[in-house]
Amino acid sequence: MATDREFVDYLVEQIALGDRLTFKKMFGEYALYLDAKVVAFACDNSLFIKPSAATATLAPDLPQRPPYPGAKDYPVADELLDDPDRLRQLILTTAAHMPPPKPKKTAAPRKRGR
Repeated sequence: MATDREFVDYLVEQIALGDRLTFKKMFGEYALYLDAKVVAFACDNSLFIKPSAATATLAPDLPQRPPYPGAKDYPVADELLDDPDRLRQLILTTAAHMPPPKPKKTAAPRKRGR
């Protein structure tokens, strides 16, 4: 089941980090980015947080399951949707533990055939 756009809009509203929090649709699901770092996924209308020391420290009791078939287990933060302050802190701290995004490669100019 694909994630509803309304669910992602609700997540962004609850997390309340303005333009710093963005999302991108991928295969019917969504990746959430904070300052260009992937911090979470919205899959099957559930919020999966990237595993890191942040989740181990701030939310060690979150249930875990794979966001999609074949994936490793991720913490599922659905129970934090009613606690925006705690959810925001988890997202901010997760971003602090993620490596910076890799620079995008520029495409080499195409050679024209003669």
